[in-house]
Amino acid sequence: MTRFLFSFVKKKRFDSTLFKKKEVDPEDKRFEKLSNILGFAPTDTSLYQKALRHRSSTALEKYESYDSYERLEFLGDAVLDLISAELLFQKYPEEDEGFLTKTRAKMVRGETLSTLSKNLGIESLLEFTDVKGGVTKSKSILADIFESMIAAIYITEGYKATFKFVSKVFEEHLNFDELTQMNDNFKSALLEYAQANKLSLPEYRVIDEKGPGHNRTFKVEVSIGKEVFGKGTGKSKKKAEQEAARNALQILDVQ
Repeated sequence: MTRFLFSFVKKKRFDSTLFKKKEVDPEDKRFEKLSNILGFAPTDTSLYQKALRHRSSTALEKYESYDSYERLEFLGDAVLDLISAELLFQKYPEEDEGFLTKTRAKMVRGETLSTLSKNLGIESLLEFTDVKGGVTKSKSILADIFESMIAAIYITEGYKATFKFVSKVFEEHLNFDELTQMNDNFKSALLEYAQANKLSLPEYRVIDEKGPGHNRTFKVEVSIGKEVFGKGTGKSKKKAEQEAARNALQILDVQ
């Protein structure tokens, strides 16, 4: 009898290894975090995967060349513009269209959207393949994935749910009083600084261009005299120049 009990206990101990805790799939963790950010569980996870996939990953055989966030970013940019316009129209009933246009531009500029991506934790969900060590989570990329996420929400959940999500994010993470008072014409401010201090006028030069023709990213540097004071990136030369001027003003401790 004792021998039987001993063998039974040994067998139970052996069999208990079958009930070890199952390893959690990293992809499950990723979408659990995404659900927490969105406030709901995505129904079409493939679309959200695409919204978070950098084009560097499309070099892998399992993806097509169009299986990155870029097409979704195009749609998300338009949806975000519309939602921002509606939000401001409701929030400032006595302001004219000039005020609304300028404020919207500040709301949807790359600097703002990249900060929102970081604050929300979207940055950590980005999928990319850094084969040559050339891919970084730049402000431009972080702004892009915020817009692609907006497109994914719009496609899967509709305009009403997208409006609710965007308005919640803006209300929680933007200070509208500071935003409306912010001077975002950094090129003008840098020019005024140079003139006031009898310096050479700022000169802007494109130092790099990346991406397909429909979705170029420009990198610009600004110099005063022979010294470079700032660099910036943007989806247009104008935006990149503004970013370069903003960085120059920070270095000069003007803003």
